[in-house]
Amino acid sequence: MSVVADLGLQIKKVMSKNNKKFRKNIRLKNYDYKTNGAYFVTICTNFKRNYINKKERSIIEQELMLLQKRFPGVIIDFYAIMPNHVHSIIFLESSTISLSRIIQTFKSITTLQLKKSGFNRRVFWQRNFYEHVIRNDEALKNIREYVMNNPIAERINMEEIYGE
Repeated sequence: MSVVADLGLQIKKVMSKNNKKFRKNIRLKNYDYKTNGAYFVTICTNFKRNYINKKERSIIEQELMLLQKRFPGVIIDFYAIMPNHVHSIIFLESSTISLSRIIQTFKSITTLQLKKSGFNRRVFWQRNFYEHVIRNDEALKNIREYVMNNPIAERINMEEIYGE
């Protein structure tokens, strides 16, 4: 097989029928993201640029807290806003809206508010978001501590959170 043919196979693996790149689904397969429980969510700015300053922080914080009024069953337990990402712990209790829909709404509304306040780039938030289903009280305590004490860390180590 030639190098060109090998390249063609690789390209087909990452392209869909309409020549758009496939995006890996990072959600748990067969998990209902309306399920009661706690979720650790991280949302990054586009290309992890430091877009979040004092004015942006105020808008983001306000809209994050308004999620509790917009969506019955949503509780913002804990959060931290950094220059290029937002960490939050969200509780869902009898929610009729999925976590993905809640985050999509938050990102959409904050982008509109930020553009009204002078943000002039096309995209504020990165396309997806990171989520983790918090499985027990000890993990919840450790994730709260992580969000509070280590806002500049790139990645959370789930093995440390669960003591595995």
